[in-house]
Amino acid sequence: MAINLNTPRDSFSSRLGVIAAAAGSAIGLGNIWRFPYVAGENGGGAFLLIYIGFIVLIGVPVMLSEFVIGRNTQRNAVGAFRKLAPKSLWPLTGFLGISAAFFILAFYTTVSGWTLEYLYLAISDGFKAQSAESLTQNFELFRTSGLRPLMWQNIFMFLTAFIVYKGIKNGIEKYTKILMPLLLVIIIILGIRSVTLPGAAEGLTFLFKPDFTKITGKVILEALGQSFFSLSIGMGTLITYGSYIGKGENLGKTALSVSAADTLIAILAGVAIFPAVFAFGIAPEAGAGLVFITLPMIFDQMAGGYFFALIFFLLLSIAALTSTISVLEVVTAYLSEELNLGRKKATVIAASSIAVLGVACTMSQGPWAILSVGGYNLFDLLEMVSANIMLPLGGLLIVLFVGWYLTKDAVFAEISNQGKFKAGFKFAYLFIIRFLAPIAIAFVFLNGLGFFSIFGSGN
Repeated sequence: MAINLNTPRDSFSSRLGVIAAAAGSAIGLGNIWRFPYVAGENGGGAFLLIYIGFIVLIGVPVMLSEFVIGRNTQRNAVGAFRKLAPKSLWPLTGFLGISAAFFILAFYTTVSGWTLEYLYLAISDGFKAQSAESLTQNFELFRTSGLRPLMWQNIFMFLTAFIVYKGIKNGIEKYTKILMPLLLVIIIILGIRSVTLPGAAEGLTFLFKPDFTKITGKVILEALGQSFFSLSIGMGTLITYGSYIGKGENLGKTALSVSAADTLIAILAGVAIFPAVFAFGIAPEAGAGLVFITLPMIFDQMAGGYFFALIFFLLLSIAALTSTISVLEVVTAYLSEELNLGRKKATVIAASSIAVLGVACTMSQGPWAILSVGGYNLFDLLEMVSANIMLPLGGLLIVLFVGWYLTKDAVFAEISNQGKFKAGFKFAYLFIIRFLAPIAIAFVFLNGLGFFSIFGSGN
């Protein structure tokens, strides 16, 4: 069905709203949970330097490409391709993004629910006098128990749906303009406390002093993959948000601002975590358990640890929420515009259907673990398929579409606001999305599928 043109389309009301919402989409658990442990496993400063380089060289241009598609058409991820490439197969790229968003939100709300459990534990002083072994055991018991993770997951989905239900201006923009400054304040407070711990300097050295002997093919590919996934590229989120950006906004500056905010939060997360890790003699390559096992132990030993544990897990919950609302918006916008459903009805249908799959993801961590495909339970399967196949494939198709299908005049007109801005970067941008970005994304794709593991550079 075609979009109902008689229904006024909601949009962001200010540049701050655009940046807050888009940065909120990009800033999630990947920045605060995944980035520190991936950086720890890959040499710290050397990884950070390469990561920032890939953000600037690849991330910003790909993000700008999604904004170009979205704002040019003022449509959802599928409708945008239908408008720009009617009677072609390109709309399948939009469907790929919608499907990825659906799958990602199903398992992402499972992990987001964990942040609420740990926020509750922080409030109730549940980390007190616990060893690493007991924290590990308690986390595993919680994760596999079924009912308690389900409760938190559904609470998180309700919060997400409530904000999306309110609309773009009165929902997503309003709440991200509150949540994002709060997130920044919290992570700065945590960073200040962390760097004042005895022995913290070693953690800062690890994070900011590159050891170029640590650079391997694996480190380069991990940095490339982290830069790509941390910006929410390839699943239609930025196309959808781009469709709500006003025609007077400078897309280049917006993409740069969002990417800078995303990178800043990732670095601040490292500043908040690594000095504390080194101060208490913990190995920086502690892995995925760094947040849910290692840090609670550190907070328990730290002066004022109760307060800092509380605000840290509040930080995690906020970061997760700003991401989940953007992912739900991708599916909601599609249902609303392509199926002519009212926004509120579309939100309820999208959230309810994703929640059903989400329940199965959560239960697959415990009671339903026996149900597996190729050795993957449902949670791991959706994570693997979305991260290793759907997102890089979607990102690859997007840059090929903007770089080779759209005319360069149409692309330049959009990024320069019909000539209002000079956009002196346009030829470098076109070269990147035509040549460099496709090659880089193809490497991420092949690495995710394990093609480079023979060289010691697989995941």
